[in-house]
Amino acid sequence: MSHMSKDEKLRDELALFGDGVLAYIKPISVDDARNIIGEIDEIPNGIKLFCLFSANGTPLAISDSHKTAFNSAIEHDLEPTRLH
Repeated sequence: MSHMSKDEKLRDELALFGDGVLAYIKPISVDDARNIIGEIDEIPNGIKLFCLFSANGTPLAISDSHKTAFNSAIEHDLEPTRLH
């Protein structure tokens, strides 16, 4: 039996009916950002980051503010939602 995290379950559910329409915003660490976009020296350790993901879990944008991530979703005709 496989155990999926709450985030994985939500991502899979969103992907079923929301790909290309829905997106979710999730706080991420600097290490997560580096894993997504590669090693970048300009990201200071300890900064709070937010990633905009498509419904299928593909990272679309990384920002240092939730508002910017939200606006990025709107600009790309995606309905943003937030993971809790």
